[in-house]
Amino acid sequence: MGKKRKNKPGRGIAAGMATLMTDAGDGAPVDEAPRQAGASTEPAGSPRTLSSTDTSGSLKRSSPHDADGGDDDGWQTIERGRPVKKHKKIPGADSNRYPAIHFSQQHARLQAKIGVSSLRDLILYIFADGPAPQWVSVKHRPEFRKIVTIMVPGLEEAMFKQGVDLSAYNKVTPDKALDRIDTSPDDYYPRELKKDTLPEPLRPFADMFPLLWPVRAPGDDKYARMHSPVQAMLTVPVKDKKPGGGVKPVSDPHGWRDERTRIAEFLATPDELMEHNFPKHPALLRDAAQREAFQDPEGWVHTRVDTLEDGSVPEAEIEQGSITAGRKVLALDCEMCMTGEAEYSLTRISLVSWGGEVVMDELVKPDKPIVDYVTRFSGITKEMLDPVTTTLRDIQAKLLDLIDARTILVGHSLDSDLKALKLAHPFVVDTSILFPHPRGAPLKSSLKYLALKYLNREVQKGDGTMNGHDSIEDAKTCLDLVKKKCEKGKAWGAGENQGENLFRRLARAGTAYRATGGPRPRAAWPSARRAPPSTGATPPAAPATAPPSPSRASRTPRSRPASCARSAATRTASRCREAASTLSGPACASSKPSRAGGTATSSPRTTRAREARRRPRRLPTPPPYPPRGRRRQPRRRRRPAAPPDGSDASPASSPLPTCLANLAARLQRIHAALPPCTALIVFSGSGDPREMSRLQALHAQFRREYNTPGSNWDRLSVQWTDKEDQALRRAVKAARCGIGFIGVK
Repeated sequence: MGKKRKNKPGRGIAAGMATLMTDAGDGAPVDEAPRQAGASTEPAGSPRTLSSTDTSGSLKRSSPHDADGGDDDGWQTIERGRPVKKHKKIPGADSNRYPAIHFSQQHARLQAKIGVSSLRDLILYIFADGPAPQWVSVKHRPEFRKIVTIMVPGLEEAMFKQGVDLSAYNKVTPDKALDRIDTSPDDYYPRELKKDTLPEPLRPFADMFPLLWPVRAPGDDKYARMHSPVQAMLTVPVKDKKPGGGVKPVSDPHGWRDERTRIAEFLATPDELMEHNFPKHPALLRDAAQREAFQDPEGWVHTRVDTLEDGSVPEAEIEQGSITAGRKVLALDCEMCMTGEAEYSLTRISLVSWGGEVVMDELVKPDKPIVDYVTRFSGITKEMLDPVTTTLRDIQAKLLDLIDARTILVGHSLDSDLKALKLAHPFVVDTSILFPHPRGAPLKSSLKYLALKYLNREVQKGDGTMNGHDSIEDAKTCLDLVKKKCEKGKAWGAGENQGENLFRRLARAGTAYRATGGPRPRAAWPSARRAPPSTGATPPAAPATAPPSPSRASRTPRSRPASCARSAATRTASRCREAASTLSGPACASSKPSRAGGTATSSPRTTRAREARRRPRRLPTPPPYPPRGRRRQPRRRRRPAAPPDGSDASPASSPLPTCLANLAARLQRIHAALPPCTALIVFSGSGDPREMSRLQALHAQFRREYNTPGSNWDRLSVQWTDKEDQALRRAVKAARCGIGFIGVK
């Protein structure tokens, strides 16, 4: 036999045809005309590879499984200059290469409850470059065809316990509800689902999943907060490319358009001022009598602003295209030294105008003796303050002359600076509020981090040294951050999650299983024309409350995976209004070969929109007016469609056993419609958050009333004590106790 020849990509279809003609010229009779490139009788999305049946050796087999086909007739399909691989055979249930996800208590490295991020990392390990999980073993990873992830809020571990009375499950007090949810810290191993021990409505779970996993929702025990499980599932931490790591500067998303915004749009609201403990100003009071009776604490002053309306500027006085909109903008930064235990006093103040000119830069001598100059941060030394005679009252008098009702103060964590100045002003723009921390309040990003991320500038280089911080540099940095925010728009820099979208990671580093795509699913819909390779991942189902609309800065670009063509960065979950759409979504999505060599899916809504664009536009015909003397009949409201299982009661009014039975039946239909070698992940995201939400609302009301100027503890409608704080922490701990199920069909 001669040496086998490879069909290089550059040789194209003509080279492949020449190879076939050469083989036929060697004595092999040609019974039919050569097929055109890309022609195949296979279903769309699965072009097959035809291997030679003779012994010439001129055509290379694309895979060991190609030898099983007997109808190839010696031809090989060439598409875009390359031989097209044939689908690998789907392994049977008894095959030794069937994919599986196993848990072994002897070999698993499990020291705590798995989190939602653990389920996300499992998806990344199977379909992308994620690390191997230590809590389960994944066998025959390349044989997985798809992964279907469904989020079902409301499921609790106590519902699956033996002997539980589901009819009276929701008729207990909040304390008893928390008692049944609380588990031991060592109770993090999964438990086996036995059909005979489960309640009757939940017994179908034992047919689909072998284990029930305790899953911990993301959150923060220190601040008694629970974070979004949807965000944790859809956000992947970005790997540091540099050995030392560091902050990656932000870049504008694909298709971004700047929207110039006036600085007045970024003023902190009265609620934000109270939430972040800003000094109380009488202009924030709604009642005129309270404003008149307001008195500043001893040593404090407030600017000359009677009402919030005094700061507005008439449009006739605003220059067209002006960002400041007739307002005077001053960037403020202060340096403090310690004059007692946890007591800081002003030692330096710097004011910078909108144009960058230094308006004020003075040293201040505190009234009390300094116990710690904090030189490594403040840059203040004893030698600098010895000749200073300026006091805090002198600075307050100068500020009251500089700041009027149309003045906006800009800074970072301005509440600390204003407390050091013992000054109250209602119009502030705080960069710590303007660029919120990814994990939410009360955490704040440092000015050094914001400058490096959004300005690509390194500031506070003297941090931790004898030079300390430069208040003028910090004030100018805050000013530049606000200027850039005004130039870019409200959505720019808002809600940065310090991560990468899950589907973007799958598109970038995932494996396009074209050769393992399997047969064409049912209920096909036309697919997008230009779609990247599909990784087989399916977006999770939406929770009961849909996540908020994402900002433009966090939207997924056009290069997202085709299987998630209707998904965005933070709202990738697809809401299914009916069980039929749920079945036709993850299980019966169509597959079609894309130009990049994968499968693409699209929804009926996308198809209708594409067909509408192709049709010529027609002006709508105006409706005829009703004849005089007759009233137009009101529109009849459409009655909601009945559930597919035939029950008439809606889920909101149905008892818990009926809701759980309907849920189990729907999951069974989804499981039955899945193709073989598909992983199914169902998780609740969290436990019962109702008690946590109630206590958080009470805490927010208490803070609003307590921070209101002129408030009195005895007159507060909510008095938050240590007892309520401990109850909130317990409710957050219970709300973070979710469950999950993992299976392979």
